[in-house]
Amino acid sequence: MQKHIYNSVGEQSCCSIEDNNNKHVHSNELKDSHHEAGLFSMYAPGLFSLVLLLAGMHFDYWNTFFWFNGWIRLAWYIIAYIPVGFPVIKNAYLGITKGNIFSEFFLMAIATLGAFAIKEYPEGVAVMLFYTVGELLQTLAVKRAKSNIKTLLDQRPEVATVLKNNNAVEMAASEVAVDEIILLKPGEKAALDGILLSEKGTFNTAALTGESMPNAKVKGDAVLAGMINLNTVVQIKVTAAYEDSKLNKMIVLIQNAAAQKAPTELFIRKFARVYTPIVVGLAIAITFLPYFFAHEYIFRDWFYKALIFLVISCPCALVISIPLGYFGGIGAAGRNGILVKGSNFLDVLASVQHVILDKTGTITEGVFEVQDVKIIPAEDRDKILQMVNAIEFHSTHPVATAIHNYVGNTTTIELNQVEEISGHGMKGFVNGKELLVGNFKLLSLHNVSFDIDPVSIKNTVIAIAFDGKFSGYITIADNIKPFAAVAIQKLKQMNVDVTMLSGDKLTVVDSVADQTAISHAYAELLPDDKVEKIKSIINKMQTVAFVGDGVNDAPAIAISHVGIAMGGLGSDAAIEVADVVIQDDNPIKIPLAINIGKQTKKVVWQNITLAFAIKAMVLLLGAGGIATMWEAVFADVGVALLAILNATRLLHFKFK
Repeated sequence: MQKHIYNSVGEQSCCSIEDNNNKHVHSNELKDSHHEAGLFSMYAPGLFSLVLLLAGMHFDYWNTFFWFNGWIRLAWYIIAYIPVGFPVIKNAYLGITKGNIFSEFFLMAIATLGAFAIKEYPEGVAVMLFYTVGELLQTLAVKRAKSNIKTLLDQRPEVATVLKNNNAVEMAASEVAVDEIILLKPGEKAALDGILLSEKGTFNTAALTGESMPNAKVKGDAVLAGMINLNTVVQIKVTAAYEDSKLNKMIVLIQNAAAQKAPTELFIRKFARVYTPIVVGLAIAITFLPYFFAHEYIFRDWFYKALIFLVISCPCALVISIPLGYFGGIGAAGRNGILVKGSNFLDVLASVQHVILDKTGTITEGVFEVQDVKIIPAEDRDKILQMVNAIEFHSTHPVATAIHNYVGNTTTIELNQVEEISGHGMKGFVNGKELLVGNFKLLSLHNVSFDIDPVSIKNTVIAIAFDGKFSGYITIADNIKPFAAVAIQKLKQMNVDVTMLSGDKLTVVDSVADQTAISHAYAELLPDDKVEKIKSIINKMQTVAFVGDGVNDAPAIAISHVGIAMGGLGSDAAIEVADVVIQDDNPIKIPLAINIGKQTKKVVWQNITLAFAIKAMVLLLGAGGIATMWEAVFADVGVALLAILNATRLLHFKFK
C-alpha cells in the first residue's frame, strides 16, 4: 500500500511502502387511544368482533339456522363491526374535519361500509377486523421499540442518598442541589452527574457507552448519571442538576430523533398524500366507467371490484413500516453506544464514501505523557522543570496536564507578565528573566539559538529557553487507541477512503499514520486548513463524514455531510455540535455506525419493494376477477405486518 503524508500546504513530504406535522395519523391517534385505555381495551374489541364474525360465518356456511337471515343477520354483523369499525370511522371523520380527507381510515371506512351495502357482511367485518389487528400489532411494535430504547437509556433512579450533617438522607433526585454530596452503594445507579470524592471506584457505564466492561475511576474523575457502582461505597459531589445530566440529554436526543426525517421517509409521506386521492378516483372509475363499455353492466360486481381495489391500495405498509425501520436503526445504534440525531443521518451514514479523522482524541487517546526530558545544563534540571511546570498552570492545553502529572501539581515559582502566544506557546518572567515554553518557532521568534534539528525528534517537542538561552526540551507522546488500526481496516474493507488531519508536527503524524495504515495524512494544519481540506474532498463529489472531538473541530463538523463526535461521554459541546455521537470514544464504532446506516436503508427499501410488489400482484388478480376481499386484506394488512416484522429486526440485529 502506498502511504502519503502531506504538510500544511498539501505538499507531499514522504512516500513509504506499506414532517412532525404530517405524521401518519394511525400511529398517533389510534395508537394513543390504545395506550391510554390499557391492555384489556386493546384486545377486547378485536376478540369480541372475532367471536361474532366466526359465529356468523358458521351460521351462514356450515350450520344454517332459519332465524339467521334478514334484519337479524344484518344486526349480528353490525354488532360485530362496531367495536373495530367505530374507531376507524371516528378517525376518518376527524381527519375530514382537519382537511385530511383521503386518509387510510377513509379508505377502510368506504371499503367496509360498501361491503355492507352490497350485503357482503362477513367480508366487511373481516376487512375491518384484520385492519384493526394490524393497527394493534403496529402499536405494539412501536411501543416495544420505544420501550427498548427507553430501557437502554433512561437508567436514572428517582431517589438519591444525600449526606446532610454527616447523616445519610434519601430524597428525590430532582431536588438534589449542585455541590451536594451523594452516597452510592455497591449495585446502585448514579442519579446525577458529579465528580468522585472517594479515592477510587469501579463503575459499569453500559447505559452511556453500550459497553459493560468495568470502568475504574479515581478521585476527581467524572461520574455520570446512569453509571452503576460495582464495589465499595463511594461519595460523589453533584456538578449538574437532575434535568441537566448527560444521560438526560441523551434521552432527549433519542426522543427528538424521530423529528429529523430521512429523504426516503419524507418522499413516502408526500407520495401517500398524492397517491390516496388518486386511488379513490380510480375506484370511482372502476365502479362507473364500465357502464359505458361493458356488454352487460352489473353495478354490484364492479362496485365489489372497486372495494377490493381500495383495500389493496391502502398505503399503510409503506407509511408505518418505513418510519419504524428508521426508528429501529436509531434504537440499534443506541444499543451500541452510538447516538444518531435523526433518521436523515442514518441515510447519510449509509452513503459515506470518505471518512476524515482528526488525530488527537479520535485515533489517539488524547492523554499526553512525558516521554523524555533533556535539560541544559543537566544540574539545572529540577529548577527548569519547576519553572516550566509553573508557567503551564496558565495553560489549558493537554500538554500542560502531562507536565503537571510528571513534575507535580504544586509549585513555589513566582511568575510575572505571563502570556500565551497563539500557535507558539507560553511566555513569562521569573525574577525579571524571560522564560519561553512552546515550540521551536517561539524560540526563533525571540532570537534564541539552538543546535538541534526539531524535525529529527519523533514525538511532540516542548522547547525551553530561559534568560535568552536554550535550556533543552521535553518530548510528549500520545498513545494510539487500541482499536484504531482495526477500525481503519474495517473502513477500507467497506470501500471507504480514510484521511487523517492534524495540527501536530509532521513526524508525529507520520508515525501515527504508519501504525494505523492510514494512506493519506496531513500535518501542521490550523482549523481553517482542515476546513479547506474537507471542502476539497467534498468538491470531488464524495459523501464525507468528519470525526473529531466536537469542540475544536466544530467548523469541520459543520461543513461535512455528517459530523461524528468522539468523546460524547464527557463533552457537552460534542453532543450539541455533532450529528452522531460515539459515547465511549472507541474508533471501532465508526465503521459500526456506517454499517447500521447501510442495514437500516436496506431494510427500508426491502419494505418498499415488498409492499409494491405484492400489492401490484393482487391488483392484477383483482382486475382479472380472481382476487376477493380476503386477498385484498392480505395485500394490505398482511404486507404491513411483514414490513413491521422486518423493520423491528434491526433492534435485534448483531452488527459487526
